[in-house]
Amino acid sequence: MNKNGFAYALISLLLVALVWVLFLWNPAENKSVKHQNLQLTATPVGGDFTVETQDGDLSLKDLRGKVVALYFGYTQCPDICPTSLALLTQALNQLSDKELTQVQAVFVSVDPDRDNVTRLKEYVSYFHPNIIGATAEKDVIDRIVKMYGAAYKKVESKSAVGYLVDHSSYTYLIDKKGKLRKSLAHGTAPKIVLQEIRKLLAERPAEQ
Repeated sequence: MNKNGFAYALISLLLVALVWVLFLWNPAENKSVKHQNLQLTATPVGGDFTVETQDGDLSLKDLRGKVVALYFGYTQCPDICPTSLALLTQALNQLSDKELTQVQAVFVSVDPDRDNVTRLKEYVSYFHPNIIGATAEKDVIDRIVKMYGAAYKKVESKSAVGYLVDHSSYTYLIDKKGKLRKSLAHGTAPKIVLQEIRKLLAERPAEQ
């Protein structure tokens, strides 16, 4: 591993640790709590959607001309979400400033009862400025989740947070025209994420 690669890995590990301490750590928490990574329920087809952010409504159509990395999760996720976002952050950190102007990541919470837009903005700010935190009413989330073949399920637990939300953990790459192009499984190496993003950046932009 070269020096830059080591630095990115170290930063990502520190990010995961920081988010865990700020949002999740509780010394009295039941150590037997398990969090399950669910499989996709169907082949993702993608499609337009509108979600809520701290800066107002955001539609996928608003992001035409950019490559979008879409992820479903929630802020009190004990392990999977921080890891996925840290890996995505490693890839984003290797893009040039010019490339970053053409990339937008969107973290959609499937836990709207606890994740308001203020909390989401705070959460994603620990990872990368090109990640937007968003959510919506449950029926809207369910429609979006279905389009992307994703899954989530509330699971009662004895943990300090009250309940967990098991969920699938794919990062969806959407091209400049709003078409879903790649579904990257949890744990995909940052260098692969970077390669796939750059492939889409090299394509012609969407027509205005």
